[in-house]
Amino acid sequence: MQNSFSESYKEAGVDVTSGYRAVELIKKHVERTKIPGVIEGIGGFGGLFALPKTGSGEPVLVSGTDGVGTKLKIAMLMDKHGTVGIDCVAMCVNDIICAGARPLFFLDYIAIGKNIPEKVEQIVAGVAEGCVQAGCALVGGETAEHPGVMGEDEYDLAGFSVGIAEKSKIPDKKKVRHGDAVIALASSGVHSNGFSLTRKVFNIDNDGDILDRHYGELSGTLGEELLIPTKIYVKPVLSLFEKMPDSVRSVCHITGGGFYENIPRAFNGNVGAVIQKSSFEIPAVFSLIACAGKIPQRDMFNTYNMGVGMCVIVSAEKADEAACILNSCGEKAAIIGEIRDGIDGVIIE
Repeated sequence: MQNSFSESYKEAGVDVTSGYRAVELIKKHVERTKIPGVIEGIGGFGGLFALPKTGSGEPVLVSGTDGVGTKLKIAMLMDKHGTVGIDCVAMCVNDIICAGARPLFFLDYIAIGKNIPEKVEQIVAGVAEGCVQAGCALVGGETAEHPGVMGEDEYDLAGFSVGIAEKSKIPDKKKVRHGDAVIALASSGVHSNGFSLTRKVFNIDNDGDILDRHYGELSGTLGEELLIPTKIYVKPVLSLFEKMPDSVRSVCHITGGGFYENIPRAFNGNVGAVIQKSSFEIPAVFSLIACAGKIPQRDMFNTYNMGVGMCVIVSAEKADEAACILNSCGEKAAIIGEIRDGIDGVIIE
């Protein structure tokens, strides 16, 4: 690559040699994510992955794509970029495991104002860590320098993941019925949603110093709390599918839109969910946001995860066993509600 250099392109704001250096820096992080099936990763024009043999079943590929959103603004203001890659992976793989799919591989896309190889390395190191946590391979990606479109210190991060599931084992939300239990898996914090509102509440865009402020309710600074990465639920949820293959009715990832938008995606319109908010712990950061912004409860539950990263719906008689399995995987799982006939969407009591 030493011969690939354009002084004219560099003067226009794009230094291709920085891109090559970034690739060299991230190789060791990508290497951590190699799993059986990887044929060719970064460096080629496409990431190659061989599908695992599934016997005589009907394998289904399940894909998901997402970004980190305006949480990146917090990372930029704090100049801390090592965890947002975990968020990017989490937002994709947590979606595809709702179908019982095991993530196979991941690709990232970084659009950046100025390619600083060491910053790109930090970002991709986080992506690699997310892939390790999810048990999937980072097989490729793209870093695009965008001078004139965004500031030199700015970037955007998105990703794409593909997983595999056995068709007969994909949850059928039509089977969700009256009396089924709703089990919550605790979140690690705000995750990657609601940051436009959070930034407005604390006036972060105009007063970045507030990110260094300590609040008694929080264990660290406001910025440190907000940058806690999204929890990746792949391994515990797949363990539940494996140990209770006929008992998991449906799964939902609590992202943008909170409880009111995401929980109804896990069942059809014939039933609804009643959630007892006293049955799970709401992290202090959400109370802080609600108080600072004078945000009503419904808006909070319609924007944030409120301490619940995922919900699993199982038959009532299997609820305790399911919660026990999830807790044995290191999760903080609790029964927080039930499915009822004659309810439209979600009721929070």
